[in-house]
Amino acid sequence: MKVSDFDFDLPAELIANYPTEERSQSRLLVVEGSEGKLAHQSFADVYELINENDLLVFNDTKVVPARLFAKKESGGKLEILFERMIDSHTFLAHVRSSRSPKEGSKIVVDTDDGSTQVIEMKGRQNALFILETQSLEVFQLLEKYGHIPLPPYIERGDEDMDQDRYQTVYADKPGAAAAPTAGLHFDDELIERLKAKGVDTAFVTLHVGAGTFQPVKVDDIKDHEMHSEWIEVTQDVVDKVTATRRKGGRVICVGTTSVRSLESASQSGELKAFTGDTEIFIFPGYEFKSVDALITNFHLPKSTLLMLVSAFSGQANILNAYEQAVANKYRFFSYGDAMFLNPSSGNISE
Repeated sequence: MKVSDFDFDLPAELIANYPTEERSQSRLLVVEGSEGKLAHQSFADVYELINENDLLVFNDTKVVPARLFAKKESGGKLEILFERMIDSHTFLAHVRSSRSPKEGSKIVVDTDDGSTQVIEMKGRQNALFILETQSLEVFQLLEKYGHIPLPPYIERGDEDMDQDRYQTVYADKPGAAAAPTAGLHFDDELIERLKAKGVDTAFVTLHVGAGTFQPVKVDDIKDHEMHSEWIEVTQDVVDKVTATRRKGGRVICVGTTSVRSLESASQSGELKAFTGDTEIFIFPGYEFKSVDALITNFHLPKSTLLMLVSAFSGQANILNAYEQAVANKYRFFSYGDAMFLNPSSGNISE
C-alpha cells in the first residue's frame, strides 16, 4: 500500500486559520455504515448521535507554550519547538536554524523582561535535540517565554485568542506540543448536556508531539516508522470501557490520539491499564479492539492520521467523504470542521 493512495487535492482557502466564534459551531460530516453513508450536520448535532450508555473517551493532555525564539552565542537566530520532557530541566526538541547548534553550545532565549535564560545543547536523539535549561525548569521556562505552537499550515503568528482556543476545555496534564483537535469542538455546556443524557466520560492521556505533523517520507507505508509518544490508560478507563460494552453502549473516541491510546493498551487482545511509550501505526487492515465510533477532524493528505481513519471507516469511504467535504467547502485541519465516524451503523436519515 502506497502513501500516494492517501492523497487528495485541497484548495488552500479551505485550511482554517482561525476557529469558529463558538466551539460547537463547526460543521459535522457524518460517515456511517460499511458503505460510508454521508450526512451533513452541525457539530451541536453530536448530542443526538451519541446515545445513553455510550462512553466518550477524551484525551486530557494540555498544550504547553512549546515554541521558543532564541539566539546562539554567535547571534544566529533559532526556533525551538518542545517535543517531550525528559526530566524537570531536560527536554527533547526540534530546532530550526541555518546551522544546527553543536553539543555543549549555549542558546539564549528571547525574553521581554530583561532576564537571561540559557539552554545548553547536550546532544542528539535521532532528529531531535537534547536541551537542558540552566535556571528555570522546562515548563516554567515555556510558560514564561513560550508561544502557542500553532501547526505549520496555519500561516500566522500565535495570538492571545489561541491560548484558550488551541486548548480543550478539559485539558489537565501539561506535556503536548499540539492539541488533540477533535476535542476543541466540545464546550462545557455540551459535555454537561451529554452527561445529563446518560453518556459516560473517560480520560486517557497522550502527549501529542510536533512529530504528528511530520510527513511520511517512504513510498510503502509499511516502511514508515512512527515517532514515539507517551500515553496513560488507567484502570478506571479500562473498567468504564468494560462496563459500557457490558450494557450495550459504544466506546466513542474523541480524536485519533484517544484511539491510539486505547488500541496501544489493547495489543494483547484485551484492554489493560498501560503507562509508557507507544509507536502504534494504524493503517488499513488493522483490526480495532476497543473502539466503536470516532469523532475526528479532517487530516493532512498522505498523513498517518488519514491512514488511521481509513482503517477505521474504509479507505474508499474516507476518500469519498473528503472529496465531498472539499466540494461542500468544509474547513480543514486543527481549527476546522469535524467528522463522526460510525462504521458499524447505518441509521442516519437522508
